[in-house]
Amino acid sequence: MSSSPAQPVPRIAVIVPAYGVADLLGEALDSLQAQSFTDWEAVVIDDGAPDDVAGAVAPYLNDSRIRFLQTDNGGVATARNRAIAASRAPLIALLDGDDLFRPGYLAAMVAAMEADPDACIATCNARVFGAVAHESEVVHPEQNRSATGSLSDLLGGQFNIYIGSTFRRTGFDAIGGFDTMMTHSEDLDLWVRLLLEGGHARYIDAMLCDYRVRKVSASRHLLKIIRGNLRVYDKVIAARPDSDEARLAQTLRARDEERAAVEEALAAVIAGDTGDALKALRSHRDTMRNPVWSLAFALWRVFPRLAPPMLAWRQNRHASTTVPSPEFRAG
Repeated sequence: MSSSPAQPVPRIAVIVPAYGVADLLGEALDSLQAQSFTDWEAVVIDDGAPDDVAGAVAPYLNDSRIRFLQTDNGGVATARNRAIAASRAPLIALLDGDDLFRPGYLAAMVAAMEADPDACIATCNARVFGAVAHESEVVHPEQNRSATGSLSDLLGGQFNIYIGSTFRRTGFDAIGGFDTMMTHSEDLDLWVRLLLEGGHARYIDAMLCDYRVRKVSASRHLLKIIRGNLRVYDKVIAARPDSDEARLAQTLRARDEERAAVEEALAAVIAGDTGDALKALRSHRDTMRNPVWSLAFALWRVFPRLAPPMLAWRQNRHASTTVPSPEFRAG
């Protein structure tokens, strides 16, 4: 009996983690099936989700390009690693289960990566929508003015790599995949380690994706994201000591250490510590130069019990109306 011929390897694999987004997964998969480029495979992974991901993905499994993988909960980095291991294509694209691809996304990414062998990442612009006061763009006007970006450009904020980007399997395997110890900033960590291996990131100047902000999005966990960034900077410093990139990472590390201290003090005051925590917060006034903060500190000096409810109100308002800057956006 002759064996059936092997299935041809698709040109790109789309990785779709779907933890807690069963109600939105259909929109993501509809956007995938609407792609003008059709030579793709997709792995949807249920990372021990509390909602019915299996039921949400079931109507799409009649498309032979889509596979479903159920695992225990290991976090988004582990989930992506497992899904990538279950795929075969030489290029890998990330599509979170609550985000969207526009119809030309895969065509543009495949063309960019296949035309530029020195590109280790291809990225694009995206619309930010959902639990935000105003829709915006992921790439700010001052960013990505060049078609390519280096590690220094990424670290310095001149170049932004969107989470829904594409990279090569060879590069991913060479760095050992996503760092499963990273609970936040795992996407920034991946981009940095890919660029440390060599090459550049390529930017497609087009709005090819839609990034959804939800009220429970990881992008709201600013302190955890800052701590994740600190780990990324440490990796750069260790990998390229005495380099310009290491010096930049050291500067960013010092900045973010202070930001972390401010966030820790804010959290402690909100929890009710109007003594040491409020004193610690006051010690960072030089980095909080704003008339509103100055007025608040003066008020809290007389009425310290007003600090927790005022800061809690600010935190809730800020979280529901803003999106973190690109270097603090997690996947």
